[in-house]
Amino acid sequence: MSHAAKNLSAPQRAPTSRLPDFRKLSVEERVELLGQMLELSEGERLRFQGAEGLPMEVASRLIENVVGTFSLPMGLGLNLLVNGREYLVPMAVEEPSVVAASSFAAKLVREAGGFTAEADPSLMIGQVQVTEYGDPEWATAALLAAREEILARANSLHPAMVQRGGGARDLEVRVLPAPEGPDGEPLLILHLLIDCQEAMGANLINTMAEGVAPLVEELTGGRVFLRILSNLADRRLARASCRIPVSQLAFNGRTGEAIAEGIVQASRFAQADPYRAATHNKGIMNGIDPVAIATGQDWRAIEAGAHAFACRSGQYRPLSTWTLEDEQLVGRIELPLALGLVGGPIKVHPGVRLALEVLRVGSVQEFAQVLASVGLAQNLAALRALGSDGIQKGHLAMHARSVAMAAGARGAQVDEVAGLLARTGSVKVEQARELMRLLSGNPQE
Repeated sequence: MSHAAKNLSAPQRAPTSRLPDFRKLSVEERVELLGQMLELSEGERLRFQGAEGLPMEVASRLIENVVGTFSLPMGLGLNLLVNGREYLVPMAVEEPSVVAASSFAAKLVREAGGFTAEADPSLMIGQVQVTEYGDPEWATAALLAAREEILARANSLHPAMVQRGGGARDLEVRVLPAPEGPDGEPLLILHLLIDCQEAMGANLINTMAEGVAPLVEELTGGRVFLRILSNLADRRLARASCRIPVSQLAFNGRTGEAIAEGIVQASRFAQADPYRAATHNKGIMNGIDPVAIATGQDWRAIEAGAHAFACRSGQYRPLSTWTLEDEQLVGRIELPLALGLVGGPIKVHPGVRLALEVLRVGSVQEFAQVLASVGLAQNLAALRALGSDGIQKGHLAMHARSVAMAAGARGAQVDEVAGLLARTGSVKVEQARELMRLLSGNPQE
């Protein structure tokens, strides 16, 4: 049985995502604890530590011109509670503070009852572009009248998907103004609405779009050019929300009211200004992308869909909002998430299979609920920092470790030098090297 099939038939939940002092353990101790909690095999535990990476034979068949493999640190996002369920969240990312920020914000929300989330069915759009069709009203009517025939042709290309309850569900026809001006031919676009079930669906959708093209040409008398999926998956949305009592937000001498007001004001700024909204949404994707990468998702498609969705009103806007309601800070997020638990690298990449074993979601809808919640948590952490001490204080403290290693620090000296750098406020390689010389007792070295 494949990993995905095992997951979908009998998903096992993480015992808890609340692991106090997990960061204080050594890497070996973390892996041992995780292995005991999730009953991982010895091989799976070793894989976490790079003992069994992506085999070169597999890598050479995943993409072209392979010369090696590339690694990213993988951490665990902790404390996540979504719809009353616990999740340990694998996150593959190089940027300091992302995992810590997500875990911290998830803990804040957890103490207030956790995230509430939902996700739409896996409905995607395949686009078929028609040209030289004559009268747009006549061509539109011809396609709509042949709805059943077109859907049957599409579904004949993937009978197994239909048997599983998926396949082409409906179609739409759109007539768009000619981009070159009023004298140009309007764009006639057929949309196939396809239920991809547990797959992301790109190959399935493209096959169906290409397969109906000859019939579309026959029906309209026109000529088909592009036949491909749309990454604006606005029929496949995920939503998450949280409510945190304002009093719970107090920290470091600041009242909860002050912190909440800073977060709400940052949200208002993003709603009004696309320059701010772009950075606001980047913070959300700071949480979503690492999980997508760790679990073998097409994170480029997720990014494209999210940012296109942010423009749906005609202005680029934030994917999340924060408001004050009845002495509670309320966060809400909605975005398209085209995810898959079958196909692609999921079956062949050992790291991806291991990440999904840790995450333990039972369906793509549940997966989307988790990702939306992680995105909202990451957003909360960023806005909380921006509305209080500023983003740099915490970020530089985490960045200091990378700078210390770049200066040559290793082992216990990394944290020692990083701590001194953070306290001085000068997080630079030259400063780190000077500190290392002082610590070694050779200031003139």
